[in-house]
Amino acid sequence: MKLHLFTLSLLVLFLGTVPSMAQEKGSALFEEKCAACHVKQRPPFEEMKNLIAPPIMGVMTHVKDAKATKTEAVNFINDYIFDPTPAKALCMKQSIERFGLMPSQKGALTKEEATEIAGYLYDNYGY
Repeated sequence: MKLHLFTLSLLVLFLGTVPSMAQEKGSALFEEKCAACHVKQRPPFEEMKNLIAPPIMGVMTHVKDAKATKTEAVNFINDYIFDPTPAKALCMKQSIERFGLMPSQKGALTKEEATEIAGYLYDNYGY
């Protein structure tokens, strides 16, 4: 009986750490692969002119407005970042005029890394 309780306790402890480990991995990948272009929060007005891509908070707000579930959002992000087109873009026309279309991330990210990042973004940004 004690062995079963111990095993159950370890399982609960492990499962409780899985989401935080995924969050840490997604955060680290975002910092490594995305943060050079996308800042996390909208900067003060006087710094807006220095942006080279829209802040990720705004990007994720548009994604969440257009996609009803986390799965749909993650699938959209994975498709868009590897094959961006104006027809797929969810941002405002002015954003594309200002920043241009996001360059494809083929060769810069694996599908697994993109999925980790997309899940992290969905869980932490927008709304």
